[in-house]
Amino acid sequence: MDFPPYPSGLRLAGRRVLVVGGGNVAQRRVPQLIAVGADVHVVSPVVTPAIEGLVGSGEITWHRRRFDDADLDGAWYVIAVTDDAAVNDRISELADQQRIFCVRSDDATRGTAWTPAVGRHAGVTVAVLGNREPRRSAALRDEILEAIRDGSIAASHHRDHTPGVTLVGGGPGDPDLMSIAGRRALMEADVVVADRLAPRELLGELPSDVELIDVAKLPRGRSAQQAEINRVIVDRALAGKRVVRFKGGDNFVFGRGYEEIIACREAGVPVTVIPGLTSPIAVPAIAGIPVTHRGVTHEFTIVSGHLPPGHPESLVDYSALARMRGTVIVMMGVENSAAIAEALVAGGRKPGTPVAVVCDGTMPTQRTVLSTLGTLAASVADESVQPPAIIVIGDVVRVAFPEAFPTQD
Repeated sequence: MDFPPYPSGLRLAGRRVLVVGGGNVAQRRVPQLIAVGADVHVVSPVVTPAIEGLVGSGEITWHRRRFDDADLDGAWYVIAVTDDAAVNDRISELADQQRIFCVRSDDATRGTAWTPAVGRHAGVTVAVLGNREPRRSAALRDEILEAIRDGSIAASHHRDHTPGVTLVGGGPGDPDLMSIAGRRALMEADVVVADRLAPRELLGELPSDVELIDVAKLPRGRSAQQAEINRVIVDRALAGKRVVRFKGGDNFVFGRGYEEIIACREAGVPVTVIPGLTSPIAVPAIAGIPVTHRGVTHEFTIVSGHLPPGHPESLVDYSALARMRGTVIVMMGVENSAAIAEALVAGGRKPGTPVAVVCDGTMPTQRTVLSTLGTLAASVADESVQPPAIIVIGDVVRVAFPEAFPTQD
C-alpha cells in the first residue's frame, strides 16, 4: 500500500546537513538549507559556479571528492543528488541504518523523506507535497502564497491592526504591476486615501468596511489639498486606524510623499513606505523605449513639467538640461510641452531630436506619439494628447523606433 507522507517541520539551524552531488539539483536545494540556518556540507568532485560562490562566501563547506561512508557521521539530514544510482543507493542504505532521513532526487520512492515545494511570507511557511508531482506542488504553493501576500486569504485576527500610516505607490496604473506588499497593505487597511491615478480596479477589491477617501473631492488648490490630506491621514491614524495613502507611481517621485512623512512624524504617527514602480522609467519600458542604451546614452534626467520654462517657481534649468547628452524624461508636461521643447532647442538641443509621448502608460488606452523637438507642439495638438502622458526626449527614442527616425541629424 502506498501511504502518504507524514508532514513535519524540521528545525535544522546549526545542524549538519549533507548534500551529495554538486549539480543543478543541488544548486536549487542548497540555498533553501542556508535560509533555515543549516550547517551545509556538499560532497562532490565538481560543483556548479553558483555553489562555488556559496563556498567562497563561507556559507557552506565543500568536500571536493567522491562520497565516503563516513560523510554521514553526525548528519541530521541528507540529500542524495548525484547522477550515479549506485552511489545514491549506498547513501540511502546507510542513512536508513543510522536513522537519518534521506531525500533522493533520482527515485523519491527509495528515500525516507520528500522535499516539498516551499515558500515563506510574513512568518508563515507553506509546504506542499503533491504525491511526487513537483509541478503541481509548485503551482499550488504559488497560488497559496499569492493569496496570502495580497490578503485574499488570511486569518483576520492575525492581520496587522497596528495604527499608523503606510504610503503605498501604485505604480503606473496597471494593477498587475502593483507590488505584492502594496496589495497586502491595502487589504489590511481601515482607511484608504487614494489619488485618481492610483490603480482604480484595486479599490473595488477593498473589504466593504474600509473607509475610502477620494483625494479629488478634497478642497482644491495644491497647498490646501495637500494640507487636508496630511490632516486626514494623521487624524485617522491618531484615532487608532490603519491608514493607507494610495498614490499612483512612486510616492517620492513628484508625489509629495515626503510632506506626508513629515506630517506623520510631527504628529508622532508611525509611518512606513511601500514604493511603487516609478512611472518615468516603467512607462517608457512598457512602450519599448530604454531610458539608457549602450553607446547611445549613459544618463537620464527626470523633470517635472507642470510649470513652464521661465516660471519664477520652476526649479528646472533648461539651459543646463539642453547641454546634457542624455535622455530627458518629462512628467506632467503635456500642457507646457511646446514651451519645454522650445527651451531645449534654444539651449542647444537639435530640433530633430527624437521625442516619444507615451499616453496612458500601461493602461488599455496606451499609445505612443512620435515626434521631434521641432515638431512636438504640432504633434501634441494634432494627436489630441491629454494627460497623463510621459515625454521621452533623446536618441533612445531612435533606438526604439529606427523606422521613424532613420538618419542622424
